[in-house]
Amino acid sequence: MTTTKALGRSGIEVSAIGMGCWAIGGALWGDDGQPYGWGEVDDDESVRAIHAALDYGVNFFDTASNYGAGHSERVLGRALAGRRDQVVIATKFGHTSDEATRRATGADHSPGYAVASLEASLRRLGTDHVDLYQLHLNDLPTAAALDLVDTLEALVTQGKIRAYGWSTDDPASATAFAAAAPHCTAIQHEQSVLRDNAGMLAVCEAYDLVSINRGPLAMGLLTAATRVLGADDVRGRAPEWLDWFADGRPAPQWAERVARVRTALTADGRTLAQGALGWLLTRSPRAVPIPGFRTVAQVQENAAVLTLGPLPGDAYAEVERLLADLRQTASYTAT
Repeated sequence: MTTTKALGRSGIEVSAIGMGCWAIGGALWGDDGQPYGWGEVDDDESVRAIHAALDYGVNFFDTASNYGAGHSERVLGRALAGRRDQVVIATKFGHTSDEATRRATGADHSPGYAVASLEASLRRLGTDHVDLYQLHLNDLPTAAALDLVDTLEALVTQGKIRAYGWSTDDPASATAFAAAAPHCTAIQHEQSVLRDNAGMLAVCEAYDLVSINRGPLAMGLLTAATRVLGADDVRGRAPEWLDWFADGRPAPQWAERVARVRTALTADGRTLAQGALGWLLTRSPRAVPIPGFRTVAQVQENAAVLTLGPLPGDAYAEVERLLADLRQTASYTAT
């Protein structure tokens, strides 16, 4: 298979599988004790895992200013020291946090904060530019997002970012943003074999954008992991928007669907996770999944999909038959 893809209309080339860096950020807490991280992490293992990803041909890493209140960016910067020219770095802004206390503190979508957040991200990453800078506020009203375009364009002109995008699950918002923003090249959205967003894929096709697939393994549901998740893990005390898990275990209605398609996803010898990532590559040529990781072994398993390639057509068709109850004809048409 072709192991690289265009990052939308930017001209930047990225590996067909990227790495999502939320989990390596470690702990982040809300004032109510709600965890927004994935628990404790071993920074040395995180660095080894990033180096393993590079060895496997992965060059695309997606992080955010609030992952571990900035810790994810620091770890990524440490791992990529001396190798900046080999990689494409994406980060995000909009959620505010306090690095000293590891607390989530709110949100800020002002143009001034977009600039200030970028400067802080550049310091943590140890670089003078970010390749892709993404608005991180999923449900922000479209008008507020459009108010950021002039600022983002100025950052492109200054050479501090090469392109920008929005992490949102709303096709109408993505359409308006892409139409108004010359250097918008990406939409990051939830996309997995269990939750298909056909409308967003249509927008990406219409506006020559890359579809960055957030949650491609349903936050670990589409893996072989079986342990009960702890109270310091966002999945162990799942907020309302996270319905894959309940009480630290896979939610029964989703576990049943995973069991339903396990054989089809693994029919050609792949692991469950590799089959789920392969399904995404078959689903759309614009898809770039960004599975999370905390260990070298997880990176090796996920990056192997660069060699395995898309899920074979017969297996893909069987998955679609088995998950017919989840599939709906896209009601949104990009214009």
